[in-house]
Amino acid sequence: MDLGNPRIIQQIIKEQNFAVQKKYGQNFLVDTNILEGIVNAAEITKDDVVLEIGPGMGSLTQYLLEAAKEVIAVEVDKMLIPILKDNLKEYDNLTLIHGDVLKLDLDEILKGQRVKVVANLPYYITTPIVMELLEKQENIESITVMVQKEVAQRMQEGPGSKSYGALSLAVQFYSKPEIVLNVSKHCFLPKPDVDSAVIKLDIYKKEERPVQAKDAEFMFCLIRAAFNQRRKTLLNALSNDAGTKIPKEKTLEALSKMGKSESIRGEALTLQEFAELSDLLMI
Repeated sequence: MDLGNPRIIQQIIKEQNFAVQKKYGQNFLVDTNILEGIVNAAEITKDDVVLEIGPGMGSLTQYLLEAAKEVIAVEVDKMLIPILKDNLKEYDNLTLIHGDVLKLDLDEILKGQRVKVVANLPYYITTPIVMELLEKQENIESITVMVQKEVAQRMQEGPGSKSYGALSLAVQFYSKPEIVLNVSKHCFLPKPDVDSAVIKLDIYKKEERPVQAKDAEFMFCLIRAAFNQRRKTLLNALSNDAGTKIPKEKTLEALSKMGKSESIRGEALTLQEFAELSDLLMI
């Protein structure tokens, strides 16, 4: 039974009398070429343990199970658990967990294993999940995820673009992003309103990151402050933000050392420049 076949998924939905839950952002991927493309892009082998978030009906899960040593699948919708168990009963390399990935202890689940993350992420919660994974990246080798096309593009953006922001900087600090597939909305059941893209994030080892900051946590406090009030100058954004409250005189001195104007906004700074600003403000 090929769970990438839309007719089979339609049949399962009908037989199980399953109601698609909008609150979970459920859009099931039903295109065999895309499913194969995701597994290939993620470079899954029989040596790999895969963490899948939101397996849905198990279409992508099935392809991962065929390719990987083990798949740990986390599904938040309890109504899908018995369906997944039935759909994938022929496989003995699946660990199925019911829960919200943002509330689970990933360290306990992964037990120190190196994993590759592969997922068709719900649009409404993409950023929190990606950020959680990046911050837990000690055991994660790569993240290959289906997201809204616009979000995938944002992850790769540089300074000066309207899409450039805190997500762009976080993704590029922790990983090397590459869009590997563009996916039409017609490849899903039910069909979403927008097209999607698959982006692969190859996680850097800490010492190999292209940018080094003395205190990455402080740097991201600055970044969040800058983009929370992106219409304001950095001077005003950093002094007004409750998380930073940096005196204008101190920011002005740091910007002067960097050769930057006092009227500059956060969206004009590169990741390297945010790291430099962060280090100067810590002195």
